Amino acid sequence: MTKPGVALALVCALLTLSWRWAAADFSKDIVFTWGADRAKVMENGNLLQLTLDRGSGSGFVSKQDFLFGRIDMDIKLVPGNSAGTVTTFYLSSEGPEHDEVDFEFLGNVTGQPVTLHTNVFSKGKGGREQQFYLWFDPRLDFHTYSIVWNPQQILFYVDGTPIREFKNLEAKGVPFPKSQRMKLYSSLWNADEWATRGGLVKTDWSQAPFVSYYRNFRAGACVGTCSLDRAAAARMNSVRGKYMIYNYCRDTIRNPTPPIECL
Repeated sequence: MTKPGVALALVCALLTLSWRWAAADFSKDIVFTWGADRAKVMENGNLLQLTLDRGSGSGFVSKQDFLFGRIDMDIKLVPGNSAGTVTTFYLSSEGPEHDEVDFEFLGNVTGQPVTLHTNVFSKGKGGREQQFYLWFDPRLDFHTYSIVWNPQQILFYVDGTPIREFKNLEAKGVPFPKSQRMKLYSSLWNADEWATRGGLVKTDWSQAPFVSYYRNFRAGACVGTCSLDRAAAARMNSVRGKYMIYNYCRDTIRNPTPPIECL
């Protein structure tokens, strides 16, 4: 009988053989899901612009779906006063028991930090939010946000630095996304009822239109990044200690009994 650890290693090896790291062409590899008149593909398909105005926002989805691998995207967020706006970058399947892996960027007034909101859904159950202040202003330039997804864990990266790990703990009864293929979704929309300081700061429409940019969408195998080594784990713990501002595992009001994966 093949041991579980060996089986997972074989899966990763097969993924390495069957996937090729590929840069997407926005003009060919995505579809606008809404607000197509507010979105634009530029620079021969390498740069994409989403826009939010009083009418609505905009969004897109990848034509390809994925079952494990690594997804990278360079994103430049709405500059200046972005309060009330949300820019998203996430993987999701379909249906009431969908799986989902979220990056959401909650805008803020000029000079105040943008909140990076992360979440993981498995079999339709989410509620696993962790939030961070970034150690740079993501509105000034492009930065790389990555999701690594394999049978062992899901890893969230910012500019190559791991910030979160969600392990496969099915043996302890925690559902893990591993059987539903997911597509990449991104959007820019107005959520001023909750996005900035719990909805206290509203969108300043005199600043509209709001614009975010995407480039260098890359998808492929998790070659060399299927797990965290000791140095990477130390970097992750350092970032979490300095910049995490919310962790559902520590929210005793919402979770009087800590979820199994938090123990």
